[in-house]
Amino acid sequence: MMNIASFILLLLDEDYMLPCLNKQLLGLECTGCGIQRAAVLLFHGEFIEAFNMYPAIYPLILLLGFLLLDNLMAIKYANKISIFLMIASVTTILINFILKFF
Repeated sequence: MMNIASFILLLLDEDYMLPCLNKQLLGLECTGCGIQRAAVLLFHGEFIEAFNMYPAIYPLILLLGFLLLDNLMAIKYANKISIFLMIASVTTILINFILKFF
């Protein structure tokens, strides 16, 4: 059975990245195109390149980190903070998606 560390390393191998079916079938990038490559760039310490690949990677990491932290301990105003981070993530994703067309 594969442990978590080897599974993460397998996901970071560019030979095993999932292809975007939307891009393959329709020729158009989806709202998530680039997130896998941005995650790989982050793990390699290439922070600016990760942002250039998928700008929503940082708001999504903040949201994920906050939600994990909120599960471990009680945080005052957790609902408002999580809603703000969700809106920031979705807004960044949509702006990035729209800008790909220009």
